[in-house]
Amino acid sequence: MTPFDRPIARETYAVIRFGMGYPARGTPLTPDAMLDRLAEPDRMAESWPMVSFDAALEAGRNLRQAQKDKRRSEAGAMAVKEWRGRIRDAFVHNFVADLARCIETGDPFRERLHRFWSNHFATRARLPHLYAGGGGYAEDAIRPHLAGRFAEMLKAAVTHPFMLMYLDQHRSVGPNSPVGQKRGRGLNENLAREVLELHTLGVDAGYGQADVTQFAELLTGLAFDLKRGGSFRAGMAEPGAERVLGVEYGGGPADIADVHAVLEDLARHPATATHLCRKLAAHFVADAPDPDLVARMARAWRDSDGYLPAVYAAMLGHRAAWDGFGAKIKQPFEFMATGLRALGVRGEMLADMPTGQVRKALISSLRLMGQTYQRPPGPDGWPDHAGAWVKPHGIAARIAWALRAAERVPGGAPDPRDFVRTALGEAASGALVWAAGAAATRAEGVALVLASAEFNRR
Repeated sequence: MTPFDRPIARETYAVIRFGMGYPARGTPLTPDAMLDRLAEPDRMAESWPMVSFDAALEAGRNLRQAQKDKRRSEAGAMAVKEWRGRIRDAFVHNFVADLARCIETGDPFRERLHRFWSNHFATRARLPHLYAGGGGYAEDAIRPHLAGRFAEMLKAAVTHPFMLMYLDQHRSVGPNSPVGQKRGRGLNENLAREVLELHTLGVDAGYGQADVTQFAELLTGLAFDLKRGGSFRAGMAEPGAERVLGVEYGGGPADIADVHAVLEDLARHPATATHLCRKLAAHFVADAPDPDLVARMARAWRDSDGYLPAVYAAMLGHRAAWDGFGAKIKQPFEFMATGLRALGVRGEMLADMPTGQVRKALISSLRLMGQTYQRPPGPDGWPDHAGAWVKPHGIAARIAWALRAAERVPGGAPDPRDFVRTALGEAASGALVWAAGAAATRAEGVALVLASAEFNRR
């Protein structure tokens, strides 16, 4: 028997499974309302802006220049310290904005989609100079396309300078291009392989090594360096046409339009529809989602040419989406965000915290739970199944953070007898309600709620 072996209202599913938990703060409670809200302006992005990628890039350039000057003067050494500090502060700013959006939002389905798609197109900074660039990458490539065609998100993410640097595309040069012949440089297939295997078709879609190589040749010309930023450089592109999955692209003067053309075709491929719909359903509904749910979502994908709101509607309109409460475990960032939201912490409180306190109390705690902020373990992103997170050290870190948060919440820990309902509504089991009320102290009772199976699952 589990804490969820009883009827759970659809409102609870909407607030917890598809949202950021209680308090609801205007959370839409029906599929139509959730989709309507998603079509409205992105108010959280306006209220809690990230440091732009351009600003992060400029800071990185300044750091590099200061590192060169360091060899010649004491002032250069001071400038290195200053720019490292600014980059670190920008990173913390982005973290606070990310967390504040989840805490403050009345459009939580958008925040959940943002987290899913950012993880699907996972990146991390390769250079310390771009340490603060992850927030701007997501703002440019992911967030504007949450309610559009997948092809637009795919093109924006794959060609973004942050992705190019992460997957070593800046090292890839057409062997027969002017630059390749002059400098003796050749292909790097990382980006091509990950786009096919992770971002679109999936590993079992039937493509071969020749498709990877030809795709990699087509991608040459996409370039990035810290000095000049990102652009399409025809002098680095492999001349001639390339054949990917039996379709020929290019053949004329190298142009980024050829890259966009192959990405459009990959976005509408039936294997992409099935692969991504299964992944989306696994994120929201269950580690092993109902096959009929995945099939309906994939059909909506194909019928709408990858129009994501149609796919979301198919998911939200299926019975399986509103069944099996507790099938998914929250990843650490979501656990922390929903915990702070339940405790009544507001975005302004986070913004007022000193940078060092944010790093110690929040960012370091996430790392101990197993999820270092904006540092996924690989291009496949953070795992999205319970086995990856239900581990002794990770659970112990969640419990430790819950107790510290309860002890330090502004105004003191709330009465756990009230908090258990504030945080979970009807999802709280009778056993948890009793245990919270029987705790020796308020902080221990609140921590018990935050560490419970009911709170950690959705």
